[in-house]
Amino acid sequence: MNINNIKNNTNRNFINIIEYYQQLNSTHIFAKQTSTKLKEKTSRLIITENQSNGIGTNGKKWYSEPYKNIMMTLLIFPNCNISKFKNFTIEIANCIKTAIKDLYNCELNIKEPNDLLINNKKICGILTEAKTLGVTVKELYISIGFNVNQELFPEEIINVATSLKKELKQDFIREDIIAHIINNLEILIKKLLFNT
Repeated sequence: MNINNIKNNTNRNFINIIEYYQQLNSTHIFAKQTSTKLKEKTSRLIITENQSNGIGTNGKKWYSEPYKNIMMTLLIFPNCNISKFKNFTIEIANCIKTAIKDLYNCELNIKEPNDLLINNKKICGILTEAKTLGVTVKELYISIGFNVNQELFPEEIINVATSLKKELKQDFIREDIIAHIINNLEILIKKLLFNT
């Protein structure tokens, strides 16, 4: 993955840091473990090629073939009232759906609150987690797992999971997808959290 392509094709008006790793246990866990190293008003995008312990909704394991898919976590410090987060995960799903529609004219379906489907199979999952102080959200973690070029799936999920490549029979450039999703997320975050 060429991280410079992502940096060059994202607005980055809001996201300060983009980090790339060959392998992590989980981008979500890693972001939480290292959040204290950051100053408030810093935002950070963590991307990895392989997760040894990827997590999905309700603590379920997220399976992803190395070097084929998108595994990333965005960490921000909103410092705003938790009331702003109503339907926030669904809005993130809409950002992803719009990115794929704009890039490939491919329609994904949202399974509320945090999954995206194609042909009734799961192609993307979203995990959001907030650290709060009273009613104020101090840290917000947005983790996205998106099956892009994976063709083989474990037997236990083969009937419920899929990828862009498996459904559309072509290879996809992950950097393009990440850049479009991030640009859409920047707009959403500014609008919902910072009223700009």
